[in-house]
Amino acid sequence: MNLKDNYNGALQQPLQSGFNATSTVHDVIKGIDLNGKTAIVTGGYAGIGLQTVKTLAAAGATVMVPARDISKAANNLKGTANVIIEEMDLQQPESIDAFAAKFLAVHDALHILINNAGIMWVPLQRDGRGYESQLSTNHLGHFQLTARLWPALRKANGARVLNVSSFGHQIAPFNFDDPNFINRDYETLQGYGQSKSANNLFAVELDHRGKAFNVRAFSAHPGSVIGTDLGRVAPMALFQQMGTHDQDGNIKPEVAAKLKNIDQGAATSVWCATSPQLNGIGGVYCEDADVAELDEGNINHDYSDPSSLRGVKPYSVNAENARKLWALSEEMTGVLFRAD
Repeated sequence: MNLKDNYNGALQQPLQSGFNATSTVHDVIKGIDLNGKTAIVTGGYAGIGLQTVKTLAAAGATVMVPARDISKAANNLKGTANVIIEEMDLQQPESIDAFAAKFLAVHDALHILINNAGIMWVPLQRDGRGYESQLSTNHLGHFQLTARLWPALRKANGARVLNVSSFGHQIAPFNFDDPNFINRDYETLQGYGQSKSANNLFAVELDHRGKAFNVRAFSAHPGSVIGTDLGRVAPMALFQQMGTHDQDGNIKPEVAAKLKNIDQGAATSVWCATSPQLNGIGGVYCEDADVAELDEGNINHDYSDPSSLRGVKPYSVNAENARKLWALSEEMTGVLFRAD
């Protein structure tokens, strides 16, 4: 069976799914029954992750939420049925291993893994290994988690893995020469951009390796979403520089009016994780609950118009880059991820 993958953007064409930027989680989950399915959503207790968890659980899935802040998770998920909270910190390798071991001891199969947790535009911080924090949290931690959960993903016979990426991947390709800003000045936008490019490349290569075992992987841009705490530590000057906020630090009303709400922001994650429209497809970068267009300089972007922030850069679905990142990720984490 010749299963196609998204090396070099080969499958990167919109499906005309029937959904769009205004579609909500309620639209995309309609008619989908997840009873008997098990899911894991990192960062599933705030922002779009929280809405993703609630949507999957309401559709019948048992959802595990690994959390760095257990009390916050318990408070935010209070009253949500079918949800189990466990401790995990993506910047702590031992914590990831402990969570995965606990999961595998109880569950044979994992049907949905949503690598949703992320940090954005933080000042220079390093994990215990000296790795830059956005790379550590957004990519390396998820690479290790996915590797450790691989036996359960295989056993699901139809598992999906989603890396929640961002249009921010367009800020920077992955810097293979100096990913941890040892020999270059730290720029938080560059750090964030390369971590999101890594999310895309990881999905491309994971799908390439996993498709023979009926494990398909995706990456997704949620859109520009109001009401999340993702940019809580970002300097206001960055938002002002992009033209989204005024000189007093307030979001411009005309920009706010164009942002997605949480239900719309989580829609693409839920669609990627559950939609039969994606059967037989993998490795693609999605947005607005559809496969995104390849951006080869043909799309005009304006940060004050979030609807223009679309498309995926060829460097973040490039086959050579994807293979190279996989090898580097194994080296940096010390985790041999043999998807076989």
